[in-house]
Amino acid sequence: MRQLNLVLRVTLPALLLALVLLLTGVAQAEQRIKDIASVQGVRSNQLVGYGLVVGLDGTGDQSSQAPFTIQSIRSMLSSQGIAIPENVNMQVDNVAAVMVTAELPPFARQGQEVDITVSSLGNADSLRGGTLLMTPLRGADGEIYAMAQGNMLVGGFGAEGADGSSITVNIPSAGTIPNGATVEREVNSPFSEQGDIVLNLNTPDFTTAHRVAEAINENLGPNTAQAQDAVSIQVQAPRTPNQRVSFMSFLEEIRVTPGDAPAQVIVNARTGSVVIGSEVKVRPAAITHGSLTVTITEAPFVSQPDPFTEGETMVVPQTDIEIEEEANPMFVFGPGTTLDEIVNAVNQVGAAPGDLVSILEALKRAGALRAELIII
Repeated sequence: MRQLNLVLRVTLPALLLALVLLLTGVAQAEQRIKDIASVQGVRSNQLVGYGLVVGLDGTGDQSSQAPFTIQSIRSMLSSQGIAIPENVNMQVDNVAAVMVTAELPPFARQGQEVDITVSSLGNADSLRGGTLLMTPLRGADGEIYAMAQGNMLVGGFGAEGADGSSITVNIPSAGTIPNGATVEREVNSPFSEQGDIVLNLNTPDFTTAHRVAEAINENLGPNTAQAQDAVSIQVQAPRTPNQRVSFMSFLEEIRVTPGDAPAQVIVNARTGSVVIGSEVKVRPAAITHGSLTVTITEAPFVSQPDPFTEGETMVVPQTDIEIEEEANPMFVFGPGTTLDEIVNAVNQVGAAPGDLVSILEALKRAGALRAELIII
């Protein structure tokens, strides 16, 4: 029998084969608990703020199309004791209104620095060379958790000619500031306050949850861990912070063999990528795939009448139609056909990405595909 993995014969067949081998071979490998689970309550928090980037070389917001930029400049200058009359028409294309985002990592302490991302809110062409003014970053509760400020690091750039032609590389209207925000308020973590520790699996699976609990009990003693459901494993842990950290250091290094992934075939209809899980099976079925090519050639010729006749010179259309059908033999899937066999069979008939999806859908409708077919 042929071996079939799920990668079809699209572009990069070697890469597809490598992915299949990876899916089939790594499924049984042991993994550390820290790689397949996280501690409940230990999480990052998103921060966001509104600010101004100054010092741009004429690539900032156009005031006529971004009135909020002018309003922000007036408010900023007013806070510095400078009053601008309302009737003054401000044209400041060296300033851009921006949104600033950051991720506050777990256990972040006051005074620590975090990276920030700055994105244009108006119609600024580029933020290259700009400086972000002091911007408060707020959490979902509206409280200020960090203050951001610094010089922009922009990876993209753009150029424009006098005739209106332009070119843009990457995204010049967004950039980053490494260590651009300083933490001002700490987020309380329940890690040191809660009693037992709860591990949450990154991928819900009853088998994996059971194996994690068993592995912890084998290393730390009976009844130390209990699987609550397909995601959570409750673990008894010391109360003292120092002992708790040492306990987690040992716990996260315990190795577990995760349960096999469910039988799924995932098809990306836009890119033609197909991934078949190692547990996908096919019941007995016969499949054929034909390729019909129709070629239409237009070869008009000029019809010239005989001399001294009343006929007219005319262009007469002439169409040649050729039909070529590739003769592909039917192949048969036997009982319990595996992933490798499916891939080889599909590659043999030369199915294109769209054809492969049709074959898989037909197998599913016929009840021969023992897997969930997911099209994204």
